[in-house]
Amino acid sequence: MRVVIDTNVLVSGLLGLYTYSARIIDLIYINRLYCVYDDRIMAEYNAVLARPKFKQAISAKERKDLLEYIARTGLHVLAAPLENFSLSAPDADDLPFMEAAVAGRAEAIITGNH
Repeated sequence: MRVVIDTNVLVSGLLGLYTYSARIIDLIYINRLYCVYDDRIMAEYNAVLARPKFKQAISAKERKDLLEYIARTGLHVLAAPLENFSLSAPDADDLPFMEAAVAGRAEAIITGNH
């Protein structure tokens, strides 16, 4: 299944071993979910997961392994702007995720947002 995964899900999954978000990461590693992403999303994943506040809980190796796996097995897209969505999106930071979903024909966006 092709999905776009919001950064908060990756953070939560790496922080909590027995959570729904951790199960999402498990599904990535067993190739049940294929991440659709673009350069903006991968840059956000890298930046957020490398924040000092996560340094003790998320090792550099865990972060590197997950992001390399996503890059290797996922679908990298060049997403065009979705101008109609930019007017109605509650958070402009979410636009890259919606744009990548459309460009990659993702079946879902997995997020912890309401």
